[in-house]
Amino acid sequence: MKAVDIFSGCGGMSLGFEQAGIEVLAAYDNWEPAVEIYRANFDHPVYRKDLWDDDVTDAIKELAPDLIMGGPPCQDYSIAGKREEGYRANLTTRFAEIVVGVRPEWLVFENVYNIERFDTLLKMKKMLNDAGYGLTSQVLDASRCGVPQARKRFILVGHLGSEDGFFDEALIEGMSEKQMTVRDYLGNKLDTQYYYMHPRSYARRGVFSIDEPSATIRGINRPIPDNYKKHHADAAAIKDGVRALTTKERSYLQSFPEEFKLFGPKSSVELAIGNAVPPALAKYVASRVLKFDECNKNRR
Repeated sequence: MKAVDIFSGCGGMSLGFEQAGIEVLAAYDNWEPAVEIYRANFDHPVYRKDLWDDDVTDAIKELAPDLIMGGPPCQDYSIAGKREEGYRANLTTRFAEIVVGVRPEWLVFENVYNIERFDTLLKMKKMLNDAGYGLTSQVLDASRCGVPQARKRFILVGHLGSEDGFFDEALIEGMSEKQMTVRDYLGNKLDTQYYYMHPRSYARRGVFSIDEPSATIRGINRPIPDNYKKHHADAAAIKDGVRALTTKERSYLQSFPEEFKLFGPKSSVELAIGNAVPPALAKYVASRVLKFDECNKNRR
């Protein structure tokens, strides 16, 4: 199976799909720092391109992919920011336009879990249904899909000529009953029992144990404030040897491997990591698609 990754970011979804055995032909994104990281880690081409450009669809069509995947920028849906539908939300329907124009057999769309609150998702689904795609959608907990992180993500899978719901059971049947902890994934690689992750607000805790899944990795990484006050749910007190994680360690929690190269200013790298699809989550989804596709071919 061959795929093209649009809104690819630094390559989390591409990496996971490759790990599952899907050939990624090319990737497209319009944020230069992410494109540079992507380029340093993959052999196939990545194009810095505004996905609104009219020639994008024709260029992808020439590659004749079996699958198009992507996770358009999600800030307008994110619980971390304002909850309104703006320019970035419109990229959701742009994803659908490109898919409809290329007509691959498969599509995989990823975004934040609360995209389901917005009308743009309904518009995208209608566009895809009208083009003949059957759709399955599910909010997946990444910690049950091979990622040591309690990160909920919306996944939509489409297949040309199928009915809605065709993939419902296939998408979730491989999930683990147990959440993966940091220790499960990394052992003692962090060389600390407790670590600090800057919370969205001080109403939330900031200290975690490696014997639980990490909190969601965001695009910002701050040191422990001098005036940090212990939250009642913190796994330990700051004085007990708690430290903040490095940029590279945060990439591990996103399931990027040791050899994945991170280039650029620290703030850009942190944002690229936080915005990425965890490769292990992408691998899980891609593996389910491949298994389903193989079973279908065997029945024909």
